[in-house]
Amino acid sequence: MASLVGSPWARIRVLPELPAPLFRRGFAAKPYISVRWRNLSVSASSAIAGPIEGEVRVRFAPSPTGNLHVGGARTALFNYLFARSQGGKFVLRIEDTDLERSTRKSEEAMLNDLSWLGLNWDEGPSVGGDYGPYRQSERNSLYKEYAEKLLESGAVYRCFCSNEELEQMKERAKQMQLPPVYMGKWRTASDEEIKQELAKGTPYTYRFRVPKEGNLKISDLIRGEVSWSLDTLGDFVIMRSNGQPVYNFCVTVDDTTMRISHVIRAEEHLPNTLRQALIYKALGFSMPSFAHVSLILAPDRSKLSKRHGATSVGQFREMGYLPQAMVNYLALLGWGDGTENEFFTIDQLVEKFSISRVNRSGAIFDSTKLRWMNGQHLRALPPEELLKIFGDRWKCTSVLLESEGIFIQEHDYRHCTLIVTAQIYMQDATELLKDGVDLITEADTALSNLLSYPLYTTLSSEECKPIVQDKLSEVAASLISAYDGGELPAALEEGHAGWQKWVKGFGKLLKRKGKSLFMPLRVLLTGKLHGPDMGGSILLIYKAGLRGVVNPEAGFISLDERFKVLREVDWEALDKENKQLESVAGLSD
Repeated sequence: MASLVGSPWARIRVLPELPAPLFRRGFAAKPYISVRWRNLSVSASSAIAGPIEGEVRVRFAPSPTGNLHVGGARTALFNYLFARSQGGKFVLRIEDTDLERSTRKSEEAMLNDLSWLGLNWDEGPSVGGDYGPYRQSERNSLYKEYAEKLLESGAVYRCFCSNEELEQMKERAKQMQLPPVYMGKWRTASDEEIKQELAKGTPYTYRFRVPKEGNLKISDLIRGEVSWSLDTLGDFVIMRSNGQPVYNFCVTVDDTTMRISHVIRAEEHLPNTLRQALIYKALGFSMPSFAHVSLILAPDRSKLSKRHGATSVGQFREMGYLPQAMVNYLALLGWGDGTENEFFTIDQLVEKFSISRVNRSGAIFDSTKLRWMNGQHLRALPPEELLKIFGDRWKCTSVLLESEGIFIQEHDYRHCTLIVTAQIYMQDATELLKDGVDLITEADTALSNLLSYPLYTTLSSEECKPIVQDKLSEVAASLISAYDGGELPAALEEGHAGWQKWVKGFGKLLKRKGKSLFMPLRVLLTGKLHGPDMGGSILLIYKAGLRGVVNPEAGFISLDERFKVLREVDWEALDKENKQLESVAGLSD
């Protein structure tokens, strides 16, 4: 609901041709008359278009001049959730009137991002609908039709001011400490003056005739009552001299003719509502309900921008985020269901969403929390879906080979044959690594890291020094003996049960247990101090040695190769080096 209000007896000066819809019924439009008005409604009940009673229709209207920003994605999401929760329609409209910056490539990227997020539109490009076309560049004839209606009614007038004249007006207003608004040179021009300029072929714009006094109020569904003073606006352009319509005029005509019931958009569009409300009234259109959503802010509370890192949906997609995690997180930027729950599917969001729970204050974009949430969604996927995501990633990055055939390898220390397929290997790898992966792109890093063997780097590290000093060379000698004797390979052949049985016996042999047993084994077998479950890791490394599973160029070090490296370690030299480092550290202290 919106209204135009002034002082109890506001006075405006009008021309004979001013449109009747600007006044209450019963008042005649006469030259230079005083008009009394109170709470004059901006809405018109006799509109030929506008919202359909009882039907919810919302729209997302991006400009294809770049990538889909997360702020735009959240606006689209709120529109989608509101439409679905109310059994309404979600309309996609492309606002491509900026001919110099708008591109079809950008439009296609935006449509792909929306589809990836699962925000499928009911009407719009590639879908069609009863209120198309859905690109503003294809609706110019409609804009011109309504512009001419406003000209005929007197709601707009031709302005022949040159750019130089307009700059002079701005400078004069600045000197007078007034708002930089149009001063109305052509507002009261005579028919003869207008005919003379038309005869000379002088370029002109269409300017909207704004009432000189009063206030405009709207009741915003999120922000409550918002008002503006009309004397700060000035007559604004709705059609440029090249015949191209201006944004606010296009939006008003489009929202009306597409029967939009609710306009849910970013708060940066709030000032546009003033101009749009005046156009609605002049055309006799009913206004939709407005809901202006607060901006998404960076951690420093400035507007989120490229300088803060990734900001577009496409970037987050390439970084390895899931669409369901993006949707979940964006929904929580300014909305909540009133509980402590933060984990939602899109169906749950549709069920719980309401405009009344959207906050007025800006929401801080926390990339750390988004990453955590993505990990939660990743691990909540059905096993077969997670397997496909990881498997496709491993093949795409050439960590694993494409083949899924059966590979057989026999060792002389055992009589049976181990059979493994790439599919089974990927299942085991996925189960082992999933808890340490928050982004899809981390899956290949996690597996590559597991298959690598940076033993020398680890042994030389400060963190590994206590382990080396705890007679690591003796553990290494016993481990090499167990491998060469076939006990360890035979245990690995039996899987987890075999590994656990062997580790228990190995610990008893060395009279070690707990950390003093497992840390040396982890360093010697994986070449690292940290990682996923050691038993599962060793089994995967063992299975990866089977020909045809791991890409030879993936930097994989097989178990056989690892033991070759262990045999070549000069433990005496390593002990000596550590003692020298300790001595230097002691002198520096």
